[in-house]
Amino acid sequence: MYRRILIGYDGSEASRKAFAMACDLAAKDDAELFVLSVARPPEVGDDVETEAVIENSRQYHRELLAELKHAAAEKGIKASFEVGVGHPAEQIIYDADRHGVDLIVVGDRGRSKFARLLLGSVSKQVVQYAGRAVLVVR
Repeated sequence: MYRRILIGYDGSEASRKAFAMACDLAAKDDAELFVLSVARPPEVGDDVETEAVIENSRQYHRELLAELKHAAAEKGIKASFEVGVGHPAEQIIYDADRHGVDLIVVGDRGRSKFARLLLGSVSKQVVQYAGRAVLVVR
């Protein structure tokens, strides 16, 4: 039984499936749901340009999360929605620690096994470093 569940959401098909799974688990266990979308800052740029890019990215992620609020409310789930800035895996783990969640739910990008081996993935990093239960939804 889970009391607090965090879902990393980026709008991809895999994250939509992960959100649906997290909602089902939260509704079943009467758990609190934390939905996190992470805006990535640009690698290179001056301060003014970086701030503009980050703000545009935040707005994009807020719009992604707005679409989910109705679905969570419809199922009677107590849910919080937040946009973080930084590396997605780091932010997911940071928020999981901050909220004291029992379970992290993330989507799998569906890369080939070879590409995952070479490039890694957010879900792989979360599984490796989270220190708590992680459900990867395909």
